Amino acid sequence: MNTDSHGQRQPLARYSDSELLPLSAVQHYVFCPRQCALIHIEHQWSENRITAEGRAMHDRVDRPEHEMRDGVRMEYAVPIRSLRLGLVGKADVVEFHPDGSILPVEHKRGRPKPDHCDWVQLCAQAICLEEMLSTRIEEGAMFYGQPRRRQRVVFTPELRAETENTARAVHELILSGNTPLPDYDRKKCAACSLLDICMPKKRQRVSKYLADTFSEDDKS
Repeated sequence: MNTDSHGQRQPLARYSDSELLPLSAVQHYVFCPRQCALIHIEHQWSENRITAEGRAMHDRVDRPEHEMRDGVRMEYAVPIRSLRLGLVGKADVVEFHPDGSILPVEHKRGRPKPDHCDWVQLCAQAICLEEMLSTRIEEGAMFYGQPRRRQRVVFTPELRAETENTARAVHELILSGNTPLPDYDRKKCAACSLLDICMPKKRQRVSKYLADTFSEDDKS
C-alpha cells in the first residue's frame, strides 16, 4: 500500500505483463539507486569475484526440480511474478511444510548486509507467492554462503511497506530513464562490480566543480 498527500493508504496499481520488471531490481535499488539504473536502464554489467561467486551459488540451486527432506517439499528455481508489484523472477528455493506453511529461501554469497536490500528482495518473493497461491506467508529465510547458516526474516508490516514502496520507486526510476548521480559510499562502492563503470568519486568531483562554478557565476 502507498500513502496519498493526506496520509491515507492507497492500493498499488496492477501492472500488465509487458510492464513487469526483474524482481532483482528491488534489491539493486535498495543497495544503490544508481546501480539499479546502470543495470536496468543503461544495461551495464561487469562481473567481479563477488558476483562470480554469487552466480556460482545460485547455479547450484537454479534447477527446476524438487526434493523431499523430512516431510518438507523443496522446489527449486520457482518462476514467480506479481502484477501488483509489477515484478517477475525466480525464487531460489520454496519450501512447502507439512503444516501448510510456505517458506521462500534466498541464497546469497558472503555475509548479511547492513541494509535491508536482501530482505526486501525476499519479501518481494513472498508477496509474489502470496498473490499466485492465494495464501499468506509470514516469514522466509536468507542463506548466506560464508556463515553457511540461515537467517530468519519475518515479513513485518514495515518490511512489506518498504518492499511495496521500493517496487513503486523502481518503476518510477525505470520509467524516467534517468540515472541518478553517484553517492559515494566506501564500503558499498568497493563491493560493487560496477565501480569502474560508475566512477563515483570522479563523477562526484566533476559534479561539485560544476555546481561551484555555476554558483560563482550566479554571484557575479
